[in-house]
Amino acid sequence: MASNSTTRFSDRVEDYVKYRPHYPEIILSYLRDMYTFGPGWVVADIGSGTGISTELFLRFGNNVFGVEPNREMRLKAEELLSGYPGFVSVDGTAEVTELAGSSIDLIVAGQAFHWFDPVGTRKEFVRIARPGAVVALIWNERLILSEFERDYEALILEYAGDYKTINHKNITDAQIGDFFQPKSFLLRSFENEQRFDFDGLKGRLLSSSYIPKEGPRFAGMMSALKDLYNRHAVDGRVRVGYETKLYTGLLH
Repeated sequence: MASNSTTRFSDRVEDYVKYRPHYPEIILSYLRDMYTFGPGWVVADIGSGTGISTELFLRFGNNVFGVEPNREMRLKAEELLSGYPGFVSVDGTAEVTELAGSSIDLIVAGQAFHWFDPVGTRKEFVRIARPGAVVALIWNERLILSEFERDYEALILEYAGDYKTINHKNITDAQIGDFFQPKSFLLRSFENEQRFDFDGLKGRLLSSSYIPKEGPRFAGMMSALKDLYNRHAVDGRVRVGYETKLYTGLLH
């Protein structure tokens, strides 16, 4: 995984749990229709974080290995998902998952693939995959369509240190195609959204690793966010829209 990707979310855990978007359940029916996916499949969620994507599959009835190198996020997932007997927490990375060879039916990366080293990750995915295993790469891509969404993006660009560098949108379809070679991949998109009061919008902003949580510009950023909210809120809420992108394919 990228050099500091295993630690950069350590101080964002609570905001991440409360304010990051979840994934639409239609993903499950899509996987069922396209790949005969079912509750009996064993799932590995790579870069599972606090368990947002992991829980989607646990609720469906799958046994899920949550592979997460960040200690704080992994411990939070263990706390939140302790009620699911099918959950196994693993201290590992995309390149060294610590999972048994030929043991996984579905390999998932939710909001995480852009942190991985593609060469080492592909080699490891091939190692842990059973014959016919499916890989599903999922992103909630924040939209920049409404006036509020455009102003929110402008605020992030003004205050975020390395947003342009680590933005998952830097991953292209061509790069994903290279990952699945010589097989092809499918891309399906779904609508998703969040609606926030001001505290929720603040938490959503601070859940991103590239946003400062302190320092000389923090007060100015919070003032700008409050102004943004006041200008756009309707009935005390603002809407953050997403396009949930699901890339799926086989490795061998």
